[in-house]
Amino acid sequence: MLDNLTQRLAKVVKTMRGEARLTESNTAEMLREVRLALLEADVALPAVREFIAKVKEKAMGEEVIGSLTPGQALVGVVQRELASLMGADLGAEASQLNFATQPPAIILMAGLQGAGKTTTVGKLAKYLRENKKKKVLTVSADVYRPAAIGQLQTVTGQAGADFFPSQPTDKPVDIALAALDYAKKHHHEVLIVDTAGRLGIDQAMMDEIRAVHAAIKPIETLFVVDAMLGQDAINTAKAFNDALPLTGVVLTKLDGDSRGGAALSVRHITGKPIKFAGVAEKLDGLEAFDPSRMANRILGMGDILALVEEARKGVDMEAAQDLAHKIKGGGKFDLNDFKAQLSQMKKMGGLTSLLDKLPAQMQAAAGNANMDQAEKQVRRMEGIINSMTPQERAKPELIKATRKRRIAAGAGVQVQEVNRMLSQFEQMQSMMKKLKGGGMMKMMRGMKGLLPGGMR
Repeated sequence: MLDNLTQRLAKVVKTMRGEARLTESNTAEMLREVRLALLEADVALPAVREFIAKVKEKAMGEEVIGSLTPGQALVGVVQRELASLMGADLGAEASQLNFATQPPAIILMAGLQGAGKTTTVGKLAKYLRENKKKKVLTVSADVYRPAAIGQLQTVTGQAGADFFPSQPTDKPVDIALAALDYAKKHHHEVLIVDTAGRLGIDQAMMDEIRAVHAAIKPIETLFVVDAMLGQDAINTAKAFNDALPLTGVVLTKLDGDSRGGAALSVRHITGKPIKFAGVAEKLDGLEAFDPSRMANRILGMGDILALVEEARKGVDMEAAQDLAHKIKGGGKFDLNDFKAQLSQMKKMGGLTSLLDKLPAQMQAAAGNANMDQAEKQVRRMEGIINSMTPQERAKPELIKATRKRRIAAGAGVQVQEVNRMLSQFEQMQSMMKKLKGGGMMKMMRGMKGLLPGGMR
């Protein structure tokens, strides 16, 4: 997202050296680069103008302290204003969902067809169930799109929430009111109403969603918009903002090959906070939106907090502690442990997801590795271990030539791949021995050997 901005800023930071403060002359070139990058990313022109004016105003006369160069100081100003543009100025509370109402708290989802509304309802149901411990009911008031009701039923089931059935012959207002009545009787804390989308804005669509809104009086009305829409997102956001009292925005497909301008434009146009961002296709690919952290990611500073959160969610702390006790007690790190580490990495989103959250410099250090190829290698390594007997996993030293041939045949790979996997396991085993004495640096050095292929 906004990779161009990251690259342009990095280039200009290198050129601005040796000056004591930021002045109009030494910031002009950098501001021009920022302006071009934002326009190329499809950010709306009014938003770009306002943003550049604010950066210029804040940057003038800013002292360059400590070891910072003028370029680095200006990146700091850009980061703060970028966060502000995406809603940091509204405060942390603004991006939270409001549940301060007599249950159920009703969330109405609005947006164009194809924005990912129905999938987002499933993701939001899972998020509220797992992170907020809410009893959630979903309902589809989309009576136009074939299979829309079935799709919502499927994703709701996958999310572990409850689903209220509806028929394409029913009226959207009647569907919403029946679901609300059911939610009250069955003590649901949250009701999420999925509404019909259209391929474009039309009067009938707006009249219908206004009628549903008036009937159920939701506490949250969320506008779901595709981050890849670019300039079209602005017109859509304006139309929905004029028609409905929106309370927030959900950006979808931020993981796509998008220029990312919608993230900046929609907040500027609606004045409403971005509450969630869809960052992956899976049902757990929904993140509470944090403007400051998103600004860091856009500027290539990474999102280490998100990485920590992924680790917290994905890592089995009990298993990690058991492994630590085993190693400390002189136990050997075996292939069962190695496979468990690969599984933990997959739970955290895999190599691509982890790399995406690291700062740009660390991403660059990984070189031009083919991440898809690296992910495949991790899966093959798991397949190789699965082809081993329990005895071989517990005692890898038993694996000699004949066993390697059998394992390779079982996993559908060449013997060389079995050798390569065992070599990487031995490096990890060696690292674990060193970790008996503690030390993060030892671990970081050792991790280098675990990364597949060109990642080394």
